[in-house]
Formats: sequence, C-alpha cells, structure tokens
Amino acid sequence: MSKDKVKDKGLGVTPMSEDSAKWYNEVVHKAELAEHSPVRGSMVIKPYGYALWENIQKVLDKMFKDTGHQNAYFPMFIPMSFLQKEADHVEGFSPELAVVTHAGGKELEEALVVRPTSETIINDTYAKWVKSYRDLPILINQWANVVRWEMRPRLFLRTTEFLWQEGHTAHATKDEAIEETMRMLGVYRDFSDNYAAFAPVPGEKSASERFAGAVQTFSIEAMMKDKKALQAGTSHFLGQNFSKVFGIQFQNSENQLEFAWQTSWGVSTRLIGGIILSHGDDKGLVLPPRLAPYQVVIIPIGGKDADKKTIVMQKAEQICQELNHKGIRVKFDTRDNVSPGFKYNEWEMKGVPVRLELGPRDVENNSAILARRDIFEKNTVSLDGISERIAGMLDEIQISMFERAKSFRQEHTQEINSLGELKEYFSAETVPGFALIHWDGDHHDETKLKEELKITNRCFPLEVEEKEGTCLATGKKTTKRAIFAKAY
Repeated sequence: MSKDKVKDKGLGVTPMSEDSAKWYNEVVHKAELAEHSPVRGSMVIKPYGYALWENIQKVLDKMFKDTGHQNAYFPMFIPMSFLQKEADHVEGFSPELAVVTHAGGKELEEALVVRPTSETIINDTYAKWVKSYRDLPILINQWANVVRWEMRPRLFLRTTEFLWQEGHTAHATKDEAIEETMRMLGVYRDFSDNYAAFAPVPGEKSASERFAGAVQTFSIEAMMKDKKALQAGTSHFLGQNFSKVFGIQFQNSENQLEFAWQTSWGVSTRLIGGIILSHGDDKGLVLPPRLAPYQVVIIPIGGKDADKKTIVMQKAEQICQELNHKGIRVKFDTRDNVSPGFKYNEWEMKGVPVRLELGPRDVENNSAILARRDIFEKNTVSLDGISERIAGMLDEIQISMFERAKSFRQEHTQEINSLGELKEYFSAETVPGFALIHWDGDHHDETKLKEELKITNRCFPLEVEEKEGTCLATGKKTTKRAIFAKAY
C-alpha cells in the first residue's frame, strides 16, 4: 500500500525528523495508547496502552517479589501537616501539590494533599509498626496513582495524574539501606536493558537534582531517538531524615533506641513514553517483544473463493492455538471490513514485533510469510516448527533492539573538555546527545548552564572510568565526571 493511501486511511504520521513532538502525539493517538481527558494534564489510558502498562507491571512486580518485597496500599489523601514535617520534602513538592480544602459541603479543619508521593503517610504508619530490630527490615511496594500539578503536560511523559509504583523500605543499619538502594537501581537497570531495551546509564544525581528529602538519589538515564535524556527510574537513600521526623525508632539488640534507615524508589507510566521515543519510527511504535501486548499478529488473506478462505482461516486458527500454547501473545485479526494492506499498516503503527501473513498458496505450500517490525524484513518460512521459529525471532528482535539502543547512546555521547566546546556542542539546531564532562560545580553553576544552554546534569555515571581533569565550571582538578544533556 502506498504512503498516500495510508494517509488517506488516517494511519500516516508526521516524520520524526520533521517534528518529533508532533510525531510523538500522533503515534500515541493513532496507536491507541491514550488520549487527553477533560481535565487538563490528565489522560485516558486506552486498552492497548494499559495492556502495555500491565506487562510492565507484571515483570517489575515479579522482580520486586523476587527481592523480598511485598505489596501494600496506603491512602491517597495526606494531611498537609505530614508534608510540612520534612522541610526539604515540602519545599520540593509545593509547586506541584493538589490540595483539598473542602469536603462533604464543609471546610476541612486541615487541608489534605492528593498524594504526590507517599513517604510521609507511609512513614507515619511505619512509626506504629516498628518497635524492635526484629520488626526490620520492612520491604514494601505500592502500585498507585499520584498527582503532581503539571504546567506543561505531555501524554505519558508529564501528566498531572499518572500511574506508578513506589517502594518504601526501613532498615536497622545504614549499610543495609544503601545496599537496598543500589539493589533496586540494579532491578530498574535490569528491566530497562532486558525488557524495555533502553540501555540506560546508571548514575548518581547531583545535589540540585536530588529527590526532596533524600541523602542520595540514583537514576537510570536513557537516550531517546531524538538524543534527549529520559529519567527512566530512581532509587533514593533517605538516610534517617524521615525516620527522625516521624519517630521511626527501634530497640536494637543491645536495648538501645535507634532511628531506622530508609529508602524509596519508583518508576511510572513515563516508561511507556520512553518506549515510544526510544524505539519508534516513521511508521509508529516499535515495541520490545517482552513487553508488547501482542507479540505476533496473524493476517489471513483468504481471497474471494469461499472454500479457500475457509481453509486459510482454519490453518490460521491452528497456528494461533499453537502460539498460545507456546506462551506467545498472539492476535488473530479476523476482520473482514478492512483490507490486508490496511491491517499491515495498522499493526505496524501499533508496533507488533512479528506479523504472520497467510494466504491460500501459503497453505498449499505449508508456508507463511513472517515480517519483522523492527527492521521491516520479510521471509517465507515453513509452517513446520513455526512456534519455535517465532519464539527465536522474538528473542532476536529483543536483543537487536537493545544493542541498537546501546550503540546509539554510545555513538552520541561525547567527552567534552572545555566550556567553549560544551557551548559549541549544544549550540547546534538539532540535539547532539550526551556530553560527558568533568564536573565539580554546585547548584549555581548548574543553573547557569540550564539557563544558557537548556541542559541539566543528568547524573554522575557509576560505570565511567575515573580520569583526572578540570571542572568546566570551577577550574578545579577532579576525577568526577557528569553527563549533561537536554531532557524531557
């Protein structure tokens, strides 16, 4: 089907290179992931988009439980006084808060905040639960929605209300809490590499980018196809900041009172935005097989002959059952009111990793056509062992997508050794990528670069070789290196 005919049917999108923001919005809508709601900044997640989120949930939920965590649920309304107990926390979130002052036709004695994050309400609960070192550690995760009043909303990337998970743990020692912080950063990195295929950079946030109330914040920073950075997950070492404020004390083995050491960590539906931006192309979504709602779509091509059409449909149903038995998520597209060509374009837009085309001649020859979404490769294959062949192809696609993302990030990460070079690097009309620089500057130095070049300190990468150099802001000798980039 020609490009013009695709557009006539409403399936075309603006090329990414022409207008990436417009491309993104069109893909979200035309792939039926989400749409805007009547409330500014909020979204309706459609079934296909929610199925993608459910797959993300399933994978992460198992990872959390495999590392000893349990799920629980805490209230979405938080007394304003709770947030005010931790000064950095309330200051960091104040501009984003949604506050309830009236309910039941009356003004409330104390305003309630709609959950922006749950450290305060959870720690108030933990103070009641923890009395002895035997009560620790507490390893809890919560799947929930949160509200942060967003001034510049964008579907999945920045919305007033979004879905997420937030882990909150309490430990008897500082070392245990730090170990937990890094363990969960590793879980996010594992998920991003092996499921979302982002190939992100793990690192520590600078003081100015740190989570409000944390001692240390670690993140994974992924490079999108437009070479901007996306923070794909965070893990925070909270120290004893919240435990001291909320009185989470325990009697240690020597009968002495101590404050608990804590962590929190989370990812959100922003991951869906990352999947779109990291892998999508001018035909729409390209979904990593391990997360795709459908890993295979079967398109029967029956023709006008009723008998041949019946034979094709029966064979397609047989293949569908075989794939289901193999544990492969498959969609059998039996619609007869649209052409096969339209279906090809529609499922390409939705990013299904593998398309199986089956017509009368294919059935006669015991074969089918397999099309890979990621590289647009089509091959005729035997139907013998088709489920094993497709399972192998899905693994190949998953690995290939990760390797492409990793190579892309490496190719567009450049070491910068002077302020002039940094300014030149980010003065280009197009976003160049990540700048790896020596950095020992403070909040004011970062603010200057943010105002002048519209870049931020994404992280101090954990896996970059130490190398002495000169900080671009202060002129001091340092081995610390940071990634600066334009970001979402």
